[in-house]
Amino acid sequence: MGMERVPHEIAWGGVFMPPLFIAAVLGTLAAILTTRMLNRRKLSVYLYYPPLVFVAFVAIYTVLIGTLIIPV
Repeated sequence: MGMERVPHEIAWGGVFMPPLFIAAVLGTLAAILTTRMLNRRKLSVYLYYPPLVFVAFVAIYTVLIGTLIIPV
């Protein structure tokens, strides 16, 4: 019963990065795309405070990407 070895860091060009950093970068990019889509369709006028909604999107996407896509 051997344990599977899952790396805790992601090596990119010889630089080790934590998975949360990668998830945060991808979450920020997804939030930027979402807010651009909302702005293009003029749906952001229905939001109370769009910058706070952007931060909420970043948090939501970071958690989703970190738990569902990036293995730990």
